[in-house]
Amino acid sequence: MPELELMIMIALMVAILVPTAAMLVWFERRLLGFFQQRYGPNRVGYFGILQSLADLIKILFKHDWIPPFADRPVFVLAPLIGAMAILMSFAVVPMAPRLVVSDSNIGLLFFLAMTSMAVYSVVLAGWASNNKYAVLGGMRAAAQTISYEVFMGVSLLGVVILSGSFRLSDIVLAQQDMWFVFPQFIGFVVFMIAGVAESHRLPFDLPEAETELTAGFHTEYSGIKFALFFLGEYLGMMLISMMITTLFLGGWMGPWLPPFVWFVLKTMSLICFFILLRAALPRPRFDQLLEFGWKWMLPLALLNLVGTAVVKLWGDF
Repeated sequence: MPELELMIMIALMVAILVPTAAMLVWFERRLLGFFQQRYGPNRVGYFGILQSLADLIKILFKHDWIPPFADRPVFVLAPLIGAMAILMSFAVVPMAPRLVVSDSNIGLLFFLAMTSMAVYSVVLAGWASNNKYAVLGGMRAAAQTISYEVFMGVSLLGVVILSGSFRLSDIVLAQQDMWFVFPQFIGFVVFMIAGVAESHRLPFDLPEAETELTAGFHTEYSGIKFALFFLGEYLGMMLISMMITTLFLGGWMGPWLPPFVWFVLKTMSLICFFILLRAALPRPRFDQLLEFGWKWMLPLALLNLVGTAVVKLWGDF
């Protein structure tokens, strides 16, 4: 791909993803209102469509305060690390044939590496704030992310075995006859739960649990830096939905409609599911979250891996 075309595609992707993540805030509020039989945003613009813009204007004009007791350089840098790591992950996601910034042969490994980098944002924010609630939130984020990254990685090995590649476009093409959600249903469930935990979405938002930790790792943040944490969360939800679509739901494949439209429809369906989880499920205790991961998720992921390897070997013979 020529350098100019690559730069244009990167600029377009950022210009589309950031406003879309902002609009997801409005979409989530409207959908939560529907699920919980209330209105949701309905004042600013038609159906409250301009609510996200109003929130952005409000947060930009808030006083961007840095606590005098905080580690200033790390405090400022932490929100940028998370947002940038998530944005870089989108570079390897194929949204349609040839509609990808980098069709790397290690695309899946790059995704896992970038999601691992994103945890540094939360941990550094908690440590640099020099606030006991923020430190506890950062410690929770580190334990939760490290734990669920293990299950996330193992759950994807079955997909790699069946497709024979780490390239995400090859994984999509390997699902021409059958989506991997059927032979890899256990891996699909494990990856989805781990994705919710990685993106700190309810019911696994324990690093920022308001009822326990005030606001967790971003207790001391305000203004644009707080907005970057918010942006990273919604970009993370979009990224996990896109990866589930790519790895298990056939990516851009589907009849009649253009490939990109199919990819968007599948991704939006998963985003709606994540929002429904927030409306329907209570938050567990942190020890229950870790116990569920190591006692249930890890054995299921390993069982899926071993079963896939045995079936693959049997088929080769």
